[in-house]
Amino acid sequence: MILTWIILAGLVGGLLSVLFAVFLTLKTSSTWVSILVSYAIGALLGAAFINTLPEALAIADDSRAITITILLGILAFFILEKLVLWRHCHLDECEVHDINQHTIVNIQHDHGRSGIMITLGDIFHNFVDGVLIAAAFLVDVQTGIITSIAIIAHEIPQEAGDFIILLNSGYSRFQALLLNLLASTATLVGGVLAYFMLNQLNYLIVPMLGIATASMIYVAMADLIPSLHKRPAISATIQQVVLIMMGIGSIWLIEILFSHHH
Repeated sequence: MILTWIILAGLVGGLLSVLFAVFLTLKTSSTWVSILVSYAIGALLGAAFINTLPEALAIADDSRAITITILLGILAFFILEKLVLWRHCHLDECEVHDINQHTIVNIQHDHGRSGIMITLGDIFHNFVDGVLIAAAFLVDVQTGIITSIAIIAHEIPQEAGDFIILLNSGYSRFQALLLNLLASTATLVGGVLAYFMLNQLNYLIVPMLGIATASMIYVAMADLIPSLHKRPAISATIQQVVLIMMGIGSIWLIEILFSHHH
């Protein structure tokens, strides 16, 4: 019976997040996407610093282990991005070969780099969500339902942010949808695995939260924020700051609404 609840929560969570993202894309034009990138930065940083990092610190015995995991995670994402770039350089025109060409292309999208990063981070994050949902249902069904609602509510603004990043990264709407669906299945996998082997998975939760945090910080700071500097005008800057604050605010608001249940 509990397993049924866990599977249900995993499916509903994944589907809701993705449906919300679809709803967003139906409404977005390319100018909208560039505006919403600012919101996505806020949602990512909010999710990292208000949600996954505090959660990891709360359950870890050693806080330094987490900060080191995040540090190594950021380094790993940097190397990963270099590898993606390097592969791309061999297949295609590259900034080394043709700077002007690259500059024009770069304004449109970044050849899927941040898309790959964000999907990887998302898979880790969703897997951990699944484990947390399962753990809550194993306490009792009511706790499980409340935790699931809280987790799904956290996921929605972040998934929306991820979706915008995928579009901005040059993926088509359909590809972005598929990647989002793929990442959301990790919630289900995490939940079902946790049901059967929670004792062993307990060790994984903290490092995975660390990696998820690293991916969100890395993508926001290394991939998305630099793209905002292409519009240095005061009006654009004010708009960007407001949208970043809204992104952070939406995560913070949800955190406040559900924190007393967590």
